[in-house]
Amino acid sequence: MRRLLGLALAGAVLTGCTTGANAVDVNNGGEFRFVEGTPSGDVIPEAERASGPEFSGTLLGGGEFESTSLDGDVAVLNFWGSWCPPCRVETPEFQEVYTEVQDQGVQFLGLNVKDQEQLAQAFVENVGVTFPSVFDPAGEVALAFRDYPATAIPSTIVLDREGRVAAVYTAAVSQEDLRAALDRVLDEG
Repeated sequence: MRRLLGLALAGAVLTGCTTGANAVDVNNGGEFRFVEGTPSGDVIPEAERASGPEFSGTLLGGGEFESTSLDGDVAVLNFWGSWCPPCRVETPEFQEVYTEVQDQGVQFLGLNVKDQEQLAQAFVENVGVTFPSVFDPAGEVALAFRDYPATAIPSTIVLDREGRVAAVYTAAVSQEDLRAALDRVLDEG
């Protein structure tokens, strides 16, 4: 019995979220499917950027969120789940970066998908996350970004001050890569 439980847990960890060739994609009618991740996250040249969609939702812990509250700031949108091992590594690092850049016109927003609200809330409290997260178990916001590979978990989208998609990551993002992308976008006129 112990062996079967161990195998089931190992299988869940291996298939739970994006890790290279086994990236989870929920853009298939809300169902998971596996696609290859693309973690390069290069900053998109300004002339080639398209506007991100408007969206809204309910925040973990209560309250409503409107994407228009991001207007005029650089925004980091991180699609995550408490069940996702790379998210567990990435989230505390995002909190560190957020603490460093929040006074520079940068907002962070978590988008919690395919999760239970109690587990998601416990995770953000345990990690000490101070930026807000929208509770989006159906992945509706990720689907709104369907023109970008935001449906793999974790995924991160950086929006410039005009609300245009400036960078897309479809795997865990290192602090160094995120800082470099933010520096480039913040340096834009």
